[in-house]
Amino acid sequence: MQARIYQPSRNAMQSGQGKTHTWILEYVASSAREVDPLMGWTSSNDTQSQVKLRFETKEAALAYAEAHGIEASVREPNKRKANIRAGGYGENFATNRRGAWTH
Repeated sequence: MQARIYQPSRNAMQSGQGKTHTWILEYVASSAREVDPLMGWTSSNDTQSQVKLRFETKEAALAYAEAHGIEASVREPNKRKANIRAGGYGENFATNRRGAWTH
C-alpha cells in the first residue's frame, strides 16, 4: 500500500497560514475511477483513497506509516519568504514622502 505525506498549502481564499501547519498522510489510489452508467457519478472500489490522516509533525506521520507497513513518500513544502517593508503599512500614509503620490 502506498501513501504520500505532505504539508498542505494555503487556500487561495485565505491570506493567513491557517490549517497549513499539520502534515497529511493520504493513500494513493490503487485503481482508476470509473463513471457510473446510470447516474454519471465517478466512483472507485478503493475506499482507502478517501482516507486522509492528519499529524502534528512529519516524524509522527512517518512513524505511523512505518508501524503499519505503508510505503510512504514525503513531499517537502515550498516555504514563502517574508514580505517585510521597512515602514510597514504606515509607509502608505507617510507625511515625509519625497516624491509625488503615484497611486
